[in-house]
Amino acid sequence: MPRYFFNVYHENAEPDETGEQLTDLDAAWNEATVTAGQILKDLNGKFRPGVDWRLEVTDECANLLFVINVNAKLSNPEARRGVSEDLIESRPDPLQG
Repeated sequence: MPRYFFNVYHENAEPDETGEQLTDLDAAWNEATVTAGQILKDLNGKFRPGVDWRLEVTDECANLLFVINVNAKLSNPEARRGVSEDLIESRPDPLQG
């Protein structure tokens, strides 16, 4: 069975060193969506506007197969009223470099 790797990029890169043996690309996609949902849930409110989150699925040869990218932002300046500065703080994007 092929091995797939689920690499997460949020505030730091978290490469999957072990991977998981799965039957095919459909199984890898299913695992990617379940894993993404679990990780985002486990952030428990720590995911903030201006900080991207990404999960990349690669194969054994490091070929990129899937990307799940989540980006949150406050797009309406009026929405900033009453919002903690900590929430809207500008942070460097770890995905850009």
